[in-house]
Amino acid sequence: MSLADSLKNLNEFDINDLDVNNAGIWPAPIKAIVALIIFGLILGGGYWFFIKDQYVQLDRVEKTEQELRKRYEDKAYQVANLEVFKAQMEEMEETFGALVRQLPSETEVPGLLEDITQMGLNSGLEFESITLQPEVAQQFYVELPIQINVRGSYHDLATFVSSVAGLPRIVTLGDFEIAPVSESNPDLLGMEIIAKTYRYNDAAEEGQQ
Repeated sequence: MSLADSLKNLNEFDINDLDVNNAGIWPAPIKAIVALIIFGLILGGGYWFFIKDQYVQLDRVEKTEQELRKRYEDKAYQVANLEVFKAQMEEMEETFGALVRQLPSETEVPGLLEDITQMGLNSGLEFESITLQPEVAQQFYVELPIQINVRGSYHDLATFVSSVAGLPRIVTLGDFEIAPVSESNPDLLGMEIIAKTYRYNDAAEEGQQ
C-alpha cells in the first residue's frame, strides 16, 4: 500500500470504530500510533520503577561520600595538629597543677587561720571570733568557709580585707555585714564576713579511678 493510500485510509478512519478484538484489521498508521503510545508508556513505567530508584540511590551515595570526605578531612586535620594539641594539653596540665598547688591541704588550714588572725591584729582590729564552718564539696574542690567577726575603724577593716585578698593561697571574701557597734562611738564598726579557701577534692579523683 502506498503512502497516499495509507493517509487516505487514516483520514477516512473513525476512532470510534476502534475495536481491540479487531486490532488486526486496523489501518497501519493507527497500529503504528498505538504501538508508539504503548512503547512510551513502557518507557515511562520503566523510568518510574527502575531509573528513578537508581537516581535516589545515587543521591544517597553522594551524600554518604560527602560525609565520609568530611570525616576524613577532620581526621587529617587532627593528625596534622596532633603535636600542637599535645603541647596545649601539657600547658593546661601545668596551669592546672599550679592552681592546685595554691589550694591549701587540710594540714595547712590551721596555719592559714593563724595568718588571717595575725593580719587582723596587724590592721588594728579586735577579733570577736573566727570559726571554721562545715565544708562544701564541689566536683573538683572543697570549699572551706571561715566566719570572721571583728571590730575596728573603717580604714582598719579595709586594710584587713586587702591583706587577706593578697595571700599567696586562694582566699575569697564575701557575705559581709558592717554596722556601728554602738551609737556612742559611730567610728567603731563591727564586721561579719565569710572567708572561703579551697582544697583539692581528692575523693572525687579517687571515685573516677
